[in-house]
Amino acid sequence: MTRLGFLSFGNWMPGHGSAVRSGADALLQGVELAVAAEEAGVDGAFYRVHHFAKNHSSPWPLLAAAAARTSRIELGTGVTDMRYENPLAMAENAAATDLISGGRLQLGISRGSPETSVAGYEHFGHVPGTGLGAIEGESDADMARRHTARFRSAIAGELIAPGNPQMVGSDRPLPITPQAPGLAERIWWGAGTRATAVWTAEQGMNLMSSTLLTEDTGVPFDELQAEQIALFHEAWRAADWAHAPRVSVSRSILPIIDDETAHWFGLHAQAEQRDKVGMLDGSRSRFGRSYIGTPEQIAAELARDSAVQAADTLLVTVPNQLGVDINARMLGALVRDVMPVVDAARAPSLA
Repeated sequence: MTRLGFLSFGNWMPGHGSAVRSGADALLQGVELAVAAEEAGVDGAFYRVHHFAKNHSSPWPLLAAAAARTSRIELGTGVTDMRYENPLAMAENAAATDLISGGRLQLGISRGSPETSVAGYEHFGHVPGTGLGAIEGESDADMARRHTARFRSAIAGELIAPGNPQMVGSDRPLPITPQAPGLAERIWWGAGTRATAVWTAEQGMNLMSSTLLTEDTGVPFDELQAEQIALFHEAWRAADWAHAPRVSVSRSILPIIDDETAHWFGLHAQAEQRDKVGMLDGSRSRFGRSYIGTPEQIAAELARDSAVQAADTLLVTVPNQLGVDINARMLGALVRDVMPVVDAARAPSLA
């Protein structure tokens, strides 16, 4: 069965129709949407992390609060920019959050995406080529991967800091505390290319693929993404990891189910929905289409989406500024009317 989760950017801004006008609104409604989504049968609540922007930033208070209010739904990020992270502080926060959730944390991380600031991570004290383990001439992407390796070692129980004999009786190195059993196998890497998907598998991380690929071969978005997923699985098998991998894909899905959703999305549904191709950070990139229409129309289209069929988790980007109620109703419609059709189409390929 395909798991269904939502992905919220936590946007806030005063304006027509906005129910999220402040950072407080975004955080509190982020928790309430997780509660409502769990009640509707949704499997995951994921939050995008951006810095120097009116979006979610530090995810830990939000994830911990949502964990305390829910009991079943997976909780995670999609994704955390590792250029900004102190790996050991992040290891402590992630482990504590996972323990509060009872082992439900699914943490998506990556080297980051285009952002509102110029090298904002340097203002957090992280400069490429400096710091523990840095190499001369490293890029910001190299630094993100270095931070990732340090973080993953820490949550896996690496002995790090020498003990103080006067306090603990020896100088034997100490691990980060607390430790969260199983968390090391619930780390996902946000990959924008086929090559990065292969690297992700080689590292033993789960694959998180969004509505954007930073490459383009001329084939439809879902086919290119399905190729990315196939290469990931091939590399995973070659690495012979002991645990099973997971793969998520994101989609913009807006079901029209009542007068309110028709008001906001009806005109968009009349336009042709297709992929977009453009330049991003100097690379020709392909952006996935949106799915807008009745639940029946969306179900039929997703059943033909080759990447959705190849993944085990579908993350739906939600228009969080419209508020909790409308998003909860749309997610409920996807659980009830769309996912059974998607799973029925998926079943023969799994037989």
